[in-house]
Amino acid sequence: MIFRNHKQAVLSVLIATAIGGVVVTDAVAQTRTTDRSADRRGGKKDQAKTEALYPQATRAEPDIKASPKLGKQLQKMIDSYNDQKFPETLAAANEILGNSAANAYDKSLAAQLASQAAYNTDDNAAAKKYLLQVLEFNGLDNNGHFQSMLMLGQLQIQDDQLAEGLATLDKYFAETKSTKPEELIIKGQALYQLERYQEAVPVIQQAIAGATEPKDNWNQLLMAALSESGQTGEAVKQAEALAAKNPADKKAQMNLASMYLQADQMDKAGAVMDKLFKGGQLTEEREYKQAYSIYANSDKKEAEVIAVINDGLQKGILKPDYQVYLAQAQAYYYSEPPQVEKAIEAWQKAAPLSKDGETYLNLARVLHSEGRIPEAKTAAQQALAKGVKNQADAKKIINLK
Repeated sequence: MIFRNHKQAVLSVLIATAIGGVVVTDAVAQTRTTDRSADRRGGKKDQAKTEALYPQATRAEPDIKASPKLGKQLQKMIDSYNDQKFPETLAAANEILGNSAANAYDKSLAAQLASQAAYNTDDNAAAKKYLLQVLEFNGLDNNGHFQSMLMLGQLQIQDDQLAEGLATLDKYFAETKSTKPEELIIKGQALYQLERYQEAVPVIQQAIAGATEPKDNWNQLLMAALSESGQTGEAVKQAEALAAKNPADKKAQMNLASMYLQADQMDKAGAVMDKLFKGGQLTEEREYKQAYSIYANSDKKEAEVIAVINDGLQKGILKPDYQVYLAQAQAYYYSEPPQVEKAIEAWQKAAPLSKDGETYLNLARVLHSEGRIPEAKTAAQQALAKGVKNQADAKKIINLK
């Protein structure tokens, strides 16, 4: 009897893994009448055998079959699931779960299909409840039993029940001996979210090493775990290796720049951004912001800050917000030679967007130093109106003769 998989679960911005639908089992087919014509021909009934997903599992598969008396009810439940009639699936499953004649297999299968139906109707709480029943009844083969356990762990993690989810996954790996990369990475992410970075690193590394083509976000997760665990040097090496392997991959280059930034290697971060910017590869607002932020935190890179911001504004990629204008003003003011007039223009745009009056006060000080006293007084008054910590400085400028 074939069960069709439906909806897939998305765990987070870093990991997206199919948690799958119902695993095909042969037991339900045993409720049907034996194909006597095949027997008379001396042949065997053509039944598709399900691949054993857990050949090293420590669990002994239960030797239990579907109850003949419940054959019609089981078939009705399966058919409704395959037809994606999930409310009907739930109703049929609950009938079987409440039937005193149902054995452990019947109830396990009913709970398994009910978990899938609940999940497909976005009821994660019910799905987890049914999955716990699958494990409690313990009547499915290893494929169905452990796939249910894996799904439970994933849903717990998805619902921020990180400790419970990790415990479920630990049990899953202990009993299945699975080393599948797409499963290990789920555990690695859970450890990371629990801030157990030292433990997360080897698990993520094992997942990446076992994968034919590790996903980009797996590598990003490893770099983050390395960095958070204090292994910044290793994180940088990882980023350098990926960038060298994929020189045309903008994401890999951006990750490398980020790692250099975290390692306080500003010159190297700037060199990476230079290539991307001059090569016209910056196309998103966050990329432009990362670029000018790196330059702003580097020595004598004011010209680069100005170039990136002006290019981003001109192309409409950068939004003209407070942070952009403030960075622009500071770059103009501290450039060699200083471009004070342009700095003042940028501060005049930034100040009204500020949450307080501090930017107005800085503007007032610059205007004062330039001998533009009436404008300085106005800016100081605006600073007081928005609120500043150092009111005395603002009042001194306002009281200038």
